[in-house]
Amino acid sequence: MQFLVIAYDGNDEGALERRLAAREAHLKATAQMKAEGKTLFAGALLDENEKMIGSAVVVDFPSREEIDKWLEVEPYIINNVWKKVEIKPYKVAGIFMEPNK
Repeated sequence: MQFLVIAYDGNDEGALERRLAAREAHLKATAQMKAEGKTLFAGALLDENEKMIGSAVVVDFPSREEIDKWLEVEPYIINNVWKKVEIKPYKVAGIFMEPNK
């Protein structure tokens, strides 16, 4: 089942520093999930000055419980970057999906 994960960074003075410090581990984990077919696409949320303030990720997991397991090891969670996470059932339109290989 597909889900949209919208995660907001903290807005304290050290928020961007925490994000940047954890970014390499987050990108590596996201690439691994992409290879496994669990991440369909992802990107950073930006403010009006194009500063990163969060993330939007479309994932494909069998259940909400599996998403919770992923979040337990997600570098942005472990490193206290994401402060608020919203998870919604989601369906990517078929015209945007890559054909199965």
